Amino acid sequence: MVNTLWLVRKLGDFSSELLSDDDIVVLIQDGVLRWPTRKGWFVCKEDALARGLRVPEDIMKSYDEIVDLVEKANRVVVW
Repeated sequence: MVNTLWLVRKLGDFSSELLSDDDIVVLIQDGVLRWPTRKGWFVCKEDALARGLRVPEDIMKSYDEIVDLVEKANRVVVW
């Protein structure tokens, strides 16, 4: 179970201090331009591919996978 799912569009003002241990972060839109380096951080596959980014499969989540996370999360925050 995911406590909070964070959908982060831009990392400029996002602080990882807001996260709990069982939270998941998915970088979407221009947020994918920042490489996720922490456990539990992912990029939206379709957004990364649309920007020509080469991201390892293990840190990408498709739209369908993101929908599954939204359904399983106790709370969803779009930043």
